[in-house]
Amino acid sequence: MKQSYRATLAGLGLALAALTVHAAPTVYIPLGSGNKVIAVDAANDRITSTYDGVKNPHGLVATPDGEYLIVGSLTETPVPQGSPVETPNSMLYVVHPAHGHVMSTIPVAGWTHHQAITPDGKYVISTHPTRGGVSVVDVAENRVVRTVKTGPAPNYSLVTADGKRIFVSNSGNGTISEIDTATWEVRRTLEGGSSPEHLVMDEARDRIYAASGRTGQVSAISIETGKIVRSYDLGKRLHGLDIGDDGTTLFITVISDEKLVALNPDTGAIRSQLLAPAPYHLGAVRGTGKLYVSSRKQPKIWVVDQKTLEVTGTIELPAGEGHQIGVVR
Repeated sequence: MKQSYRATLAGLGLALAALTVHAAPTVYIPLGSGNKVIAVDAANDRITSTYDGVKNPHGLVATPDGEYLIVGSLTETPVPQGSPVETPNSMLYVVHPAHGHVMSTIPVAGWTHHQAITPDGKYVISTHPTRGGVSVVDVAENRVVRTVKTGPAPNYSLVTADGKRIFVSNSGNGTISEIDTATWEVRRTLEGGSSPEHLVMDEARDRIYAASGRTGQVSAISIETGKIVRSYDLGKRLHGLDIGDDGTTLFITVISDEKLVALNPDTGAIRSQLLAPAPYHLGAVRGTGKLYVSSRKQPKIWVVDQKTLEVTGTIELPAGEGHQIGVVR
Protein backbone atom coordinates (compact mmCIF):
# COMPACT_ATOMS: atom_id res chain seq x y z
CA MET A 1 0.00 0.00 0.00
CA LYS A 2 2.80 2.41 0.96
CA GLN A 3 4.65 1.69 -2.25
CA SER A 4 1.50 2.30 -4.30
CA TYR A 5 0.84 5.55 -2.41
CA ARG A 6 4.39 6.74 -2.98
CA ALA A 7 4.17 5.84 -6.66
CA THR A 8 0.95 7.84 -6.94
CA LEU A 9 2.57 10.86 -5.28
CA ALA A 10 5.59 10.57 -7.56
CA GLY A 11 3.31 10.43 -10.58
CA LEU A 12 1.44 13.51 -9.42
CA GLY A 13 4.72 15.31 -8.87
CA LEU A 14 5.85 14.54 -12.40
CA ALA A 15 2.52 15.65 -13.79
CA LEU A 16 2.68 18.93 -11.89
CA ALA A 17 6.25 19.47 -13.03
CA ALA A 18 5.20 18.91 -16.63
CA LEU A 19 2.37 21.40 -16.24
CA THR A 20 4.82 23.95 -14.83
CA VAL A 21 7.28 23.46 -17.66
CA HIS A 22 4.62 23.72 -20.34
CA ALA A 23 2.57 26.52 -18.74
CA ALA A 24 1.44 29.03 -21.34
CA PRO A 25 2.95 32.51 -21.30
CA THR A 26 1.26 35.56 -19.86
CA VAL A 27 0.99 38.43 -22.32
CA TYR A 28 0.90 42.02 -21.04
CA ILE A 29 -0.56 44.70 -23.29
CA PRO A 30 -0.81 48.47 -22.69
CA LEU A 31 -4.09 49.94 -23.94
CA GLY A 32 -3.12 53.51 -24.81
CA SER A 33 -6.15 55.77 -24.67
CA GLY A 34 -7.86 53.15 -22.48
CA ASN A 35 -5.46 54.08 -19.63
CA LYS A 36 -4.99 50.44 -18.63
CA VAL A 37 -2.65 47.49 -18.95
CA ILE A 38 -4.09 43.99 -19.29
CA ALA A 39 -2.74 40.49 -18.70
CA VAL A 40 -3.80 37.72 -21.10
CA ASP A 41 -3.41 33.98 -20.54
CA ALA A 42 -1.97 32.73 -23.84
CA ALA A 43 -3.37 29.24 -23.22
CA ASN A 44 -6.94 30.40 -23.79
CA ASP A 45 -6.48 34.01 -25.00
CA ARG A 46 -8.53 35.41 -22.14
CA ILE A 47 -7.93 38.56 -20.11
CA THR A 48 -7.05 37.55 -16.55
CA SER A 49 -6.15 40.91 -14.94
CA THR A 50 -6.49 44.63 -15.57
CA TYR A 51 -4.19 47.28 -14.11
CA ASP A 52 -5.30 50.89 -13.75
CA GLY A 53 -3.38 53.99 -12.65
CA VAL A 54 -1.43 54.34 -15.90
CA LYS A 55 -1.96 57.28 -18.24
CA ASN A 56 -1.91 56.68 -22.01
CA PRO A 57 0.47 53.68 -21.81
CA HIS A 58 2.25 52.68 -25.02
CA GLY A 59 5.62 51.00 -24.42
CA LEU A 60 6.00 48.08 -22.03
CA VAL A 61 8.62 45.59 -20.89
CA ALA A 62 8.66 42.99 -18.13
CA THR A 63 11.62 42.16 -15.92
CA PRO A 64 13.08 38.73 -16.80
CA ASP A 65 11.54 37.15 -13.69
CA GLY A 66 8.13 38.63 -14.55
CA GLU A 67 7.87 40.38 -11.18
CA TYR A 68 7.58 43.93 -12.54
CA LEU A 69 6.28 45.70 -15.62
CA ILE A 70 7.78 49.03 -16.66
CA VAL A 71 5.26 50.98 -18.69
CA GLY A 72 5.89 54.18 -20.65
CA SER A 73 3.37 56.97 -21.28
CA LEU A 74 2.62 58.93 -24.44
CA THR A 75 1.44 61.84 -22.29
CA GLU A 76 3.64 64.69 -21.17
CA THR A 77 2.97 67.91 -19.31
CA PRO A 78 4.16 71.25 -20.75
CA VAL A 79 7.66 72.33 -19.74
CA PRO A 80 7.82 75.88 -18.35
CA GLN A 81 9.63 78.30 -20.63
CA GLY A 82 13.32 78.52 -19.83
CA SER A 83 13.48 75.08 -18.19
CA PRO A 84 16.38 72.72 -19.01
CA VAL A 85 15.79 70.38 -21.95
CA GLU A 86 15.89 67.33 -19.69
CA THR A 87 13.27 68.60 -17.24
CA PRO A 88 11.01 65.65 -16.29
CA ASN A 89 7.53 66.03 -17.73
CA SER A 90 6.33 62.45 -18.22
CA MET A 91 6.28 59.17 -16.30
CA LEU A 92 7.26 55.54 -16.37
CA TYR A 93 4.99 53.34 -14.28
CA VAL A 94 6.28 50.33 -12.34
CA VAL A 95 3.47 47.79 -12.08
CA HIS A 96 3.60 44.75 -9.80
CA PRO A 97 1.28 42.18 -11.43
CA ALA A 98 1.04 39.95 -8.36
CA HIS A 99 -0.07 42.90 -6.23
CA GLY A 100 -2.28 44.22 -9.02
CA HIS A 101 -1.36 47.89 -9.03
CA VAL A 102 1.23 50.59 -9.79
CA MET A 103 4.00 50.31 -7.21
CA SER A 104 5.88 53.50 -8.13
CA THR A 105 6.49 56.07 -10.85
CA ILE A 106 9.75 57.28 -12.40
CA PRO A 107 9.90 60.84 -13.80
CA VAL A 108 11.44 61.11 -17.28
CA ALA A 109 12.02 63.93 -19.75
CA GLY A 110 9.62 63.67 -22.69
CA TRP A 111 6.95 61.14 -23.56
CA THR A 112 8.20 57.63 -24.19
CA HIS A 113 7.50 55.58 -27.28
CA HIS A 114 8.89 52.11 -26.65
CA GLN A 115 10.86 50.29 -23.96
CA ALA A 116 13.59 47.65 -23.94
CA ILE A 117 15.29 45.90 -21.03
CA THR A 118 18.75 44.42 -20.59
CA PRO A 119 18.91 40.60 -20.18
CA ASP A 120 19.92 40.90 -16.52
CA GLY A 121 16.87 43.08 -15.81
CA LYS A 122 19.05 45.91 -14.49
CA TYR A 123 18.33 48.65 -17.02
CA VAL A 124 15.26 49.80 -18.95
CA ILE A 125 15.82 51.88 -22.07
CA SER A 126 13.06 54.24 -23.22
CA THR A 127 12.97 56.14 -26.51
CA HIS A 128 11.96 59.81 -26.35
CA PRO A 129 11.07 61.07 -29.85
CA THR A 130 10.76 64.74 -28.84
CA ARG A 131 14.12 64.72 -27.03
CA GLY A 132 16.28 63.01 -29.63
CA GLY A 133 17.55 60.20 -27.45
CA VAL A 134 16.93 57.51 -24.86
CA SER A 135 16.80 57.41 -21.10
CA VAL A 136 18.35 54.61 -19.06
CA VAL A 137 16.57 53.64 -15.86
CA ASP A 138 18.24 51.59 -13.14
CA VAL A 139 15.39 49.29 -12.08
CA ALA A 140 16.79 48.68 -8.60
CA GLU A 141 17.33 52.38 -7.94
CA ASN A 142 14.04 53.35 -9.60
CA ARG A 143 15.54 56.37 -11.37
CA VAL A 144 17.05 57.63 -14.60
CA VAL A 145 20.82 57.20 -14.44
CA ARG A 146 21.73 58.13 -18.02
CA THR A 147 20.40 59.94 -21.07
CA VAL A 148 21.97 59.24 -24.45
CA LYS A 149 21.49 61.38 -27.56
CA THR A 150 20.98 59.25 -30.65
CA GLY A 151 19.26 61.22 -33.42
CA PRO A 152 15.98 62.84 -34.44
CA ALA A 153 12.75 61.06 -33.47
CA PRO A 154 14.12 57.84 -31.91
CA ASN A 155 11.41 55.21 -32.06
CA TYR A 156 12.44 51.68 -31.04
CA SER A 157 15.37 49.96 -29.32
CA LEU A 158 16.85 46.47 -29.18
CA VAL A 159 19.34 44.91 -26.74
CA THR A 160 21.78 42.19 -27.80
CA ALA A 161 21.62 38.83 -26.03
CA ASP A 162 24.80 39.57 -24.08
CA GLY A 163 23.50 42.99 -23.02
CA LYS A 164 26.58 44.80 -24.33
CA ARG A 165 24.97 46.75 -27.16
CA ILE A 166 21.72 48.60 -27.78
CA PHE A 167 20.39 49.59 -31.19
CA VAL A 168 18.03 52.56 -31.53
CA SER A 169 16.09 53.50 -34.67
CA ASN A 170 16.13 57.23 -35.48
CA SER A 171 13.10 57.66 -37.71
CA GLY A 172 13.91 61.32 -38.39
CA ASN A 173 17.15 60.76 -40.32
CA GLY A 174 17.12 57.13 -41.47
CA THR A 175 19.78 55.80 -39.10
CA ILE A 176 20.23 53.29 -36.29
CA SER A 177 22.49 54.21 -33.37
CA GLU A 178 24.59 51.56 -31.63
CA ILE A 179 25.13 52.25 -27.93
CA ASP A 180 27.91 50.59 -25.91
CA THR A 181 26.46 49.74 -22.48
CA ALA A 182 29.94 49.76 -20.89
CA THR A 183 30.25 53.51 -21.54
CA TRP A 184 26.66 54.47 -22.48
CA GLU A 185 27.97 56.21 -25.57
CA VAL A 186 27.03 55.91 -29.24
CA ARG A 187 29.90 53.96 -30.79
CA ARG A 188 28.72 53.95 -34.42
CA THR A 189 25.79 54.71 -36.73
CA LEU A 190 24.18 52.14 -39.04
CA GLU A 191 21.99 52.64 -42.06
CA GLY A 192 18.31 52.21 -41.24
CA GLY A 193 16.26 52.83 -44.38
CA SER A 194 14.25 55.95 -45.06
CA SER A 195 12.32 56.18 -41.76
CA PRO A 196 13.11 53.22 -39.49
CA GLU A 197 10.62 52.65 -36.70
CA HIS A 198 10.01 49.17 -35.25
CA LEU A 199 13.05 46.88 -35.17
CA VAL A 200 13.71 43.19 -34.67
CA MET A 201 17.07 41.41 -34.52
CA ASP A 202 18.38 38.06 -35.72
CA GLU A 203 21.88 37.97 -34.23
CA ALA A 204 22.61 34.46 -35.54
CA ARG A 205 22.16 35.73 -39.12
CA ASP A 206 23.87 39.09 -38.52
CA ARG A 207 20.67 41.01 -39.23
CA ILE A 208 18.59 43.84 -37.89
CA TYR A 209 15.27 44.32 -39.67
CA ALA A 210 13.73 47.80 -39.69
CA ALA A 211 10.22 48.74 -40.78
CA SER A 212 9.95 52.12 -42.49
CA GLY A 213 6.39 53.23 -41.95
CA ARG A 214 6.27 56.01 -44.52
CA THR A 215 7.80 54.17 -47.46
CA GLY A 216 6.37 50.71 -46.81
CA GLN A 217 9.74 48.96 -46.81
CA VAL A 218 11.43 46.53 -44.47
CA SER A 219 15.23 46.88 -44.60
CA ALA A 220 17.68 44.13 -43.69
CA ILE A 221 20.80 45.64 -42.13
CA SER A 222 24.06 43.78 -41.53
CA ILE A 223 25.05 44.19 -37.88
CA GLU A 224 28.71 43.70 -38.80
CA THR A 225 28.94 46.28 -41.60
CA GLY A 226 26.06 48.57 -40.66
CA LYS A 227 24.88 48.57 -44.28
CA ILE A 228 21.52 47.71 -45.80
CA VAL A 229 21.88 44.41 -47.64
CA ARG A 230 18.31 44.01 -48.89
CA SER A 231 14.96 45.80 -48.89
CA TYR A 232 11.43 44.50 -49.27
CA ASP A 233 8.46 46.54 -50.54
CA LEU A 234 5.38 45.49 -48.61
CA GLY A 235 2.69 48.17 -48.74
CA LYS A 236 1.54 51.42 -47.20
CA ARG A 237 2.13 52.46 -43.58
CA LEU A 238 4.01 49.54 -42.08
CA HIS A 239 3.91 49.32 -38.32
CA GLY A 240 4.23 46.13 -36.25
CA LEU A 241 7.23 43.83 -36.79
CA ASP A 242 8.39 40.59 -35.17
CA ILE A 243 10.09 37.25 -35.87
CA GLY A 244 8.07 34.03 -35.60
CA ASP A 245 8.75 30.91 -33.58
CA ASP A 246 10.68 29.39 -36.49
CA GLY A 247 13.37 32.05 -36.01
CA THR A 248 13.16 33.16 -39.64
CA THR A 249 9.74 34.39 -40.74
CA LEU A 250 9.07 38.09 -40.32
CA PHE A 251 5.54 39.27 -39.57
CA ILE A 252 4.56 42.82 -40.46
CA THR A 253 1.34 44.80 -40.22
CA VAL A 254 0.41 47.09 -43.13
CA ILE A 255 -2.12 49.58 -41.80
CA SER A 256 -3.35 51.28 -44.97
CA ASP A 257 -3.60 48.02 -46.94
CA GLU A 258 -5.28 46.35 -43.93
CA LYS A 259 -3.22 43.18 -44.04
CA LEU A 260 -0.80 41.06 -42.08
CA VAL A 261 2.26 39.96 -44.06
CA ALA A 262 4.51 36.94 -43.48
CA LEU A 263 7.89 37.45 -45.16
CA ASN A 264 10.69 34.92 -45.69
CA PRO A 265 13.70 37.26 -45.72
CA ASP A 266 15.93 34.64 -47.37
CA THR A 267 13.77 34.04 -50.42
CA GLY A 268 11.60 37.18 -50.42
CA ALA A 269 8.46 35.02 -50.51
CA ILE A 270 5.39 36.78 -49.11
CA ARG A 271 2.11 35.52 -47.70
CA SER A 272 -0.64 37.82 -46.49
CA GLN A 273 -3.93 37.86 -44.62
CA LEU A 274 -6.51 40.65 -44.72
CA LEU A 275 -7.16 42.14 -41.28
CA ALA A 276 -9.56 45.03 -40.91
CA PRO A 277 -9.71 47.60 -39.64
CA ALA A 278 -6.13 48.94 -39.38
CA PRO A 279 -3.84 46.15 -38.09
CA TYR A 280 -1.36 47.82 -35.78
CA HIS A 281 1.03 46.41 -33.17
CA LEU A 282 1.90 42.73 -33.18
CA GLY A 283 3.86 40.26 -31.13
CA ALA A 284 4.83 36.61 -31.55
CA VAL A 285 3.79 34.71 -28.42
CA ARG A 286 6.86 32.47 -28.19
CA GLY A 287 6.30 28.76 -28.00
CA THR A 288 2.60 28.90 -28.86
CA GLY A 289 2.65 29.39 -32.64
CA LYS A 290 0.42 32.43 -32.16
CA LEU A 291 0.58 36.08 -33.10
CA TYR A 292 -1.32 38.77 -31.25
CA VAL A 293 -2.24 41.64 -33.59
CA SER A 294 -4.05 44.75 -32.38
CA SER A 295 -6.35 47.05 -34.33
CA ARG A 296 -5.62 50.78 -34.48
CA LYS A 297 -9.32 51.63 -34.81
CA GLN A 298 -11.16 49.07 -32.68
CA PRO A 299 -10.59 47.75 -29.14
CA LYS A 300 -9.62 44.23 -30.09
CA ILE A 301 -6.71 41.89 -30.73
CA TRP A 302 -6.70 39.18 -33.36
CA VAL A 303 -5.18 35.81 -32.48
CA VAL A 304 -3.43 34.52 -35.60
CA ASP A 305 -1.80 31.18 -36.39
CA GLN A 306 1.79 31.83 -37.48
CA LYS A 307 1.88 28.99 -40.01
CA THR A 308 -1.44 29.50 -41.76
CA LEU A 309 -2.16 33.19 -40.95
CA GLU A 310 -5.68 32.04 -40.04
CA VAL A 311 -7.45 34.15 -37.42
CA THR A 312 -8.24 31.66 -34.66
CA GLY A 313 -9.78 34.02 -32.14
CA THR A 314 -10.37 37.58 -30.98
CA ILE A 315 -9.64 39.26 -27.66
CA GLU A 316 -12.14 42.04 -26.94
CA LEU A 317 -10.48 44.87 -25.04
CA PRO A 318 -12.19 46.86 -22.28
CA ALA A 319 -11.07 50.13 -23.88
CA GLY A 320 -8.39 51.72 -26.04
CA GLU A 321 -6.02 49.94 -28.40
CA GLY A 322 -3.17 47.46 -27.99
CA HIS A 323 0.42 48.71 -28.18
CA GLN A 324 3.86 47.20 -27.38
CA ILE A 325 3.31 43.60 -26.30
CA GLY A 326 5.31 41.98 -23.50
CA VAL A 327 5.46 38.18 -23.07
CA VAL A 328 6.44 36.45 -19.81
CA ARG A 329 6.85 32.68 -19.63
